[in-house]
Amino acid sequence: MKPTIHDVARRAGVSISTVSRVMNTPQMVGEGKRLRVLEAIEALKYQPNAFARGLIYKKSFTLGLLIPDIESMYYAGLIRGMQDACIKLGYSLMICNTDRNKERLLAYIDTFHEKQVDGIVFASDAMLPEYYRKLTDCKIPTVLVSTHSEEYNLPCIEIDDEAAAYDAVKFLIALGHRDIGMIGFNHDNSISGPPRYSGFIRAITEFGLPENKNKVSYAYYRFNHAYAATHHLLTSYPELTAIFCVSDEFAMGAISYLKDRDILVPGQVSVIGFDNVRMAGMFIPKLTTVAQPIYQLGYRAAEKLHELISTGRVQLRREVLEHQLMIRESTRER
Repeated sequence: MKPTIHDVARRAGVSISTVSRVMNTPQMVGEGKRLRVLEAIEALKYQPNAFARGLIYKKSFTLGLLIPDIESMYYAGLIRGMQDACIKLGYSLMICNTDRNKERLLAYIDTFHEKQVDGIVFASDAMLPEYYRKLTDCKIPTVLVSTHSEEYNLPCIEIDDEAAAYDAVKFLIALGHRDIGMIGFNHDNSISGPPRYSGFIRAITEFGLPENKNKVSYAYYRFNHAYAATHHLLTSYPELTAIFCVSDEFAMGAISYLKDRDILVPGQVSVIGFDNVRMAGMFIPKLTTVAQPIYQLGYRAAEKLHELISTGRVQLRREVLEHQLMIRESTRER
């Protein structure tokens, strides 16, 4: 039969409560008893029952993660960071892919509530009123990552999207480009689309290039959408010498379109991406891009949620991590 905490206590010659303290607050137990308990756990190959542990501590030791697109290269890094933090903090992680579907997202919150998750990390999407009401009704602690809410007082961790986009376009201008286009997210329910567009507009306005304001083509979230958007952009503005893309996947779509039309990158058109996903350094040409600290965003989101669960508050409600420019092969001087 599977060994129980009673077996461990008998073998170590201590009480059940002492075994529990060794597993949860070992610093509270004297060295002699602690070593006896650890030796008994090892000898018996004892594993605590997660369900029973949850009943004792009124916690499931599980966090939920809501992401809009599990196939996205961006979320792979975010999940890895959150998973590593969960391992350190003693949580399991449940991941639900919403496909940006409102009904599905609300149903997943219900599922997390039924599974009694200790908290939820909500990634990238806008916090709509119906989402907030559901989370509030379920009394689930929530932290936002790669998004924020002006309306609701929810802890969040992100980068400054407007400043990051500004820096990307400013870099293209510094290279001598004056005819610059943009492939952006469709603004419907996009949390990062509007501020990245604002950064583009601020840069071209500040450097005296207002004629570029309309040189924007919008896409949804996939490579093929960006491929089609590049066709629209270059058909309307064939004079472009540089394109700012609001994701690396969009940049890859743009470069693929240009290559299919025998347009040299960066010889004739420079392309800069956004995110610095793992593939950015493997693509040909290697992508110049705005690097988000994707892994750290996921890691800190889990840590911030743990802080909220443990104390009922966070020291820093809105945390903004630094971005940086990664200069590679897809851009050059004009």
